[in-house]
Amino acid sequence: MAALRETARLGFILFTLLLTRAALAEDTPLPAAVEQAARTYITRGALEGPIRFLSSDLLEGRGPATRGDQLARLYLQTRLEGLGYQGAFANGAWQQPFDIVGIRGQFPKSWSFQGRSARVDLTWREDYIAVSGLQSESVAIDDAELVFVGYGIQAPEFRWDDYKGTNLTGKILVMMNNDPDWDPNLFAGKRRLYYGRWDYKYESAARQDAAGAIIIHTTPSAGYPWQVVQSSWGGEQFALPAGNEPRLRLKAWASEDAVRRLLKSSGYELDQLVASAHSRDFHPLPLGIRTSIGFTNKLASVQTANVGGVLPGSEPQLSAQVVVLSAHHDHFGIGEPDASGDRIHHGAVDNASGCAQVLAIAQAFAALPERPRRSILALFVAGEERGLLGSKFYAEHPSVAAGRIAADINIDGGNIFGRTRDATSIALGKSSLDAVAARVAATQGRTVKGDQFPDRGYYYRSDQFSFARIGVPALYFSDGTDFIGRPPEWGRQQIEQWELKKYHQPADKLDDSWNFDGMIEDAQLAMLSAWLVAQADAMPTWKAGDEFEAARKRALAALGSP
Repeated sequence: MAALRETARLGFILFTLLLTRAALAEDTPLPAAVEQAARTYITRGALEGPIRFLSSDLLEGRGPATRGDQLARLYLQTRLEGLGYQGAFANGAWQQPFDIVGIRGQFPKSWSFQGRSARVDLTWREDYIAVSGLQSESVAIDDAELVFVGYGIQAPEFRWDDYKGTNLTGKILVMMNNDPDWDPNLFAGKRRLYYGRWDYKYESAARQDAAGAIIIHTTPSAGYPWQVVQSSWGGEQFALPAGNEPRLRLKAWASEDAVRRLLKSSGYELDQLVASAHSRDFHPLPLGIRTSIGFTNKLASVQTANVGGVLPGSEPQLSAQVVVLSAHHDHFGIGEPDASGDRIHHGAVDNASGCAQVLAIAQAFAALPERPRRSILALFVAGEERGLLGSKFYAEHPSVAAGRIAADINIDGGNIFGRTRDATSIALGKSSLDAVAARVAATQGRTVKGDQFPDRGYYYRSDQFSFARIGVPALYFSDGTDFIGRPPEWGRQQIEQWELKKYHQPADKLDDSWNFDGMIEDAQLAMLSAWLVAQADAMPTWKAGDEFEAARKRALAALGSP
């Protein structure tokens, strides 16, 4: 009898596995139990409660290494514990602490430049914002010349080099934001690549042994107004402890009007210089403008941490692989007061809403009658707003080998305007995850579109980028723009107005205007997509020739996999 019972049990397990795998076929529906869990546990209440707490005044904006940061981490940890997850890190730890360096620079209220015909003074905050590239108590640049370097890009695959071997040691490089965007066959046209991101610009300048770099801010090229530069860069900055990588002494932004005044002091017009940079033949141009600047830094060695919990997979052969659900838990803390006098950067949309969605998805997975085949890792990373610090640290010190991370599904923000007919996949076109997203969206009666603001480089602005750099394919859903019951352009207008008035501002807080219907649907989209990835026989793959395909091959080779 025992043998018969065991045979029956094994037969039932095999039958269940066959049904589960059949459910993955494109022409069969998702299992009813999985869809039911998504509907039951991803609700307005499940989202609104965590958002209200994480964005409350009590957490003081969740700045890195603050009391609010510690409270947010403890809250996320205890929520995962209550759901039956296990600590994701070494020895069952729930948190992955790491050191960061706080740098609070004291910059001159007026920064003077001497051109060929006139002197120009730039005013702190109004005209320029700067941070120290060195983790030193004092930094000085003496009589450095400004050199215009176009986009500041070296991209051999596009036969593009803005530097042309020029000796730029000790110079201050003036560079445009974005990357070349006028030709769809060059730098992906209007879609911004990593070459167009500010972090690439500073890294590129440092490799030239420059003393500093000034990025020219325009709202179209940055994707956000000058006030975002002020709020994001004007206070204490954080970084991982310096290694032996090249580093600038000064990393600065200047407003477009300020740069125009600077150039005019030596007889140049910005529009003409921009036009000259629209060519592979461009060479760096010394501007005949010189400057000196000195500043002090107040340094602090502090700690923050990533928070992670694992729901072990049900299939022994696949449970060592994980599907990551990620969201960043940090924001900007307390800064300059806005017009209402509010100094707390609440970060309700960015990214209390992402944390709430991951918690709700984690609860839905925990409630399934049978766990997914692969393990689920709910990961809340620190320091995203300061340069993807937490996800970068995790990628360098992953809790499982990179080759065993099937995919990252990252959530950074939430739709607060209502339901949409479309779903935006920022990573569309990069991996086999496209088919997963399309399949789930179709069950919701929605179509998947690629990045609907491609010139803003969103793919390189959130934590999925850190995973991609170690070869992990990612899904990153963002707001659709085709809102049900609204005129065609209404959605884009709402998103752009929110970015203009609330992005990285104290005004990003929970209020009665929020419509949770779209956020709920997007979180369900993420959960069902994660389930499909967790159940599939094979892990997702990059599309042939993608910029991150080689990293995946290296990660798999490190495991001895083909």
